[in-house]
Amino acid sequence: MLILLSFCPLSSVFIPSKQQLFSWSFMSSLIATRLNAIRTEMANNDLDAFIVPRADEYLGEYVPAHNERLYWATGFTGSAGMAIILKGSAAIFTDGRYTVQVRQQVSAGLFEYLSLTDVPQIQWLIDTLPTHSRVGIDSRLHSFNWFQKAQSAFHKADITLVTLDENPIDIHWNNRPEASSSPAILFSHDYAGESSQDKRTRIAKNIQHIGADAALITALDSFCWLLNLRGQDVPRLPVILGTALLYKDSRVTLFTDVTKLPQGINEHVGNGVDFLPEAELASSLKALSNKILLCDPDASNAWSQLTAKAANVTLLPASCPIALEKAQKNTIELAGFTACHIRDGVAVSRFLAWLDNEVQHHRLHNEATLSDKLESFRLEDPLYQEPSFDTISALGSNAAMCHYNHNNGTPATMLLNSLYLVDSGAQYFDGTTDVTRTIAIGEINDEQKKMVTLVLKGHIALDQAKFPQGTTGQQLDAFARQFLWQHGYDYDHGTGHGVGHFLNVHEGPQRIAKAGQPVALLPGMIVSNEPGYYRESEFGIRLENLVAVQICEALKDSERDMLEFKALTLIPMDLRLIDNSLLTVTEINWLNDYHQRVFSALSPFIEGIELNWLTNATQAI
Repeated sequence: MLILLSFCPLSSVFIPSKQQLFSWSFMSSLIATRLNAIRTEMANNDLDAFIVPRADEYLGEYVPAHNERLYWATGFTGSAGMAIILKGSAAIFTDGRYTVQVRQQVSAGLFEYLSLTDVPQIQWLIDTLPTHSRVGIDSRLHSFNWFQKAQSAFHKADITLVTLDENPIDIHWNNRPEASSSPAILFSHDYAGESSQDKRTRIAKNIQHIGADAALITALDSFCWLLNLRGQDVPRLPVILGTALLYKDSRVTLFTDVTKLPQGINEHVGNGVDFLPEAELASSLKALSNKILLCDPDASNAWSQLTAKAANVTLLPASCPIALEKAQKNTIELAGFTACHIRDGVAVSRFLAWLDNEVQHHRLHNEATLSDKLESFRLEDPLYQEPSFDTISALGSNAAMCHYNHNNGTPATMLLNSLYLVDSGAQYFDGTTDVTRTIAIGEINDEQKKMVTLVLKGHIALDQAKFPQGTTGQQLDAFARQFLWQHGYDYDHGTGHGVGHFLNVHEGPQRIAKAGQPVALLPGMIVSNEPGYYRESEFGIRLENLVAVQICEALKDSERDMLEFKALTLIPMDLRLIDNSLLTVTEINWLNDYHQRVFSALSPFIEGIELNWLTNATQAI
């Protein structure tokens, strides 16, 4: 069992207790034993290095407990990282979010700490290892594109990349957690808005059009959307584990744990769908010999494509044929998003009313208590299933780490005259939410108000953007950053990500960011609008709404077909944090109009002191 150590702010000195020193010693000894077991398998395979990514065979954002191989080998619980184990040493690579955490969880005596973004891992191995070395991987845990690039780079350096038949960690992982046994969910057509048969027929035509015989579907949310299935196999994501083959005649074979399929599934998905154990995928790929298989080399693991290639299957590299279709929500899905955001707005607003009352009475809670209290309001909704991601409940300087997680240490307690950032979301049967609000805890200084207002101005500018069809999120990104830029500030994350319908809260291919895939925003897409600002060791600010892309009715008769955003999130912005003198008349009107929408939508479902709070929080300025 991993015992996490107290969170150490960057500006303080961490002095471990005797219990924590014991925990460190215990974990270091346990990890050392595990590293020795891995090195035994390395020796058996004549390997000089073994790479352990933080991915599993599905290459998704979240990894279920039974696939947390990086954690098993290192003790690191972060969401991004990689370990490279050599014969006599090891290194762990993490990004800037985990600079503090990795040193608390991973022994410096066993691992060297390196940057995931600044130190390319393949080049590091080339620089570290002598020629004729052998580097081992589990090809299920890396994308095919990564494999091809690594193999090419190693070949030039006279180093051999070896794909192992069995992962050394799996061989020695005693007491491995069991995979989820929860049954798959038959997602109602009343929520989905379209039958699986209709979806398959439409997308199969696209596969046939580009000349493929079948498509390999590895993104869990893609085949769940296609078959109108949901599940509980991955925390925070209502998906089931598996892989699918979609054929050009609209037939589908889903390779999954067939023991979890509920009664009535055949009638639910319609004709032409077969369900087989995951172990059958290899033989089905080989059966495509001399045929053309569409594969996404970035999203699908190397093992599946290497298996197909070895069977004389022609690989056609292309994006998942489902992704763009799934991203454009139909009218039923959009109606669900609208409905769940009203209910979510009620839950979050009730939490904010409670929070203000607690602060007024000097009842100051910690980050974990605040997170749990927020969820308690959402739990009252019968359509609520679970959070759509781990809540970021960040007080004071902790909010300066934009992906802070209070579960990775001792949660901080509120201090008066500070900022609180809460980024949370929910999975409902009729949609998915994701919202961030920055809240005043007591009195706030003028500098903090200025920064919040600059972020708000960017949020408004993006929300009000009107743009021609064919515009990408990359082209719109500067709308949200412009006011920060004018004062010499910026933020290091994307401005917006796609959101699935009772599916992954991070959905591609659309996004709003400085760089990314040049995917045009299309009507029906849902994206977030979340500019922010983070001052190290002091505070963090982010204001996030989800918005829907829609046809701009006001410009319907213009020269170009124009689009705009419609805010789905209906939750007050904290007026106490806004410097009105920095807002234009247009921006003030936007804020007042937005708050009027919030009040009109939420007030019928709120009463008493909570309604009084909502009335005050949405008053015109």
